[in-house]
Amino acid sequence: MANRLQLIPENTRLEANGGGAAFDISASTTRTFLCRLTVTDQIEQESLDVSIWGSADGGSWTKKPLLKLPQQFYRGTTKLILDLSLRPETKFIRAGWELNRWGRVAPTPMFVAGLELQEIPPMSRETPTTRIALATK
Repeated sequence: MANRLQLIPENTRLEANGGGAAFDISASTTRTFLCRLTVTDQIEQESLDVSIWGSADGGSWTKKPLLKLPQQFYRGTTKLILDLSLRPETKFIRAGWELNRWGRVAPTPMFVAGLELQEIPPMSRETPTTRIALATK
């Protein structure tokens, strides 16, 4: 398993709703990924919604996304963690995207973007907690 996956290849021009290729993650040791969505170009008055979908067989996909990244309107980079360590049935992932345009000029939305996943060490299951004494009146 490569420790980097290009779910949406860098500098891909997106002009319609769609989905990317499926990637086999069954060989992943941590099943935890840093997702980096980078928008390098766009036109005004439009939005981009990117999500990551899972599958056990690479053919039938989850009804709901495993991860939905924040809606994008402008250029920049957004990072999120995808932790599949508690979803052993998920063996394939792929990206999906939806474009929306509400401007009056060009009716076709356009984003230039890329979505890269990098395998990272697993997240700690132990959360340090501090007990707080509540004062009663």
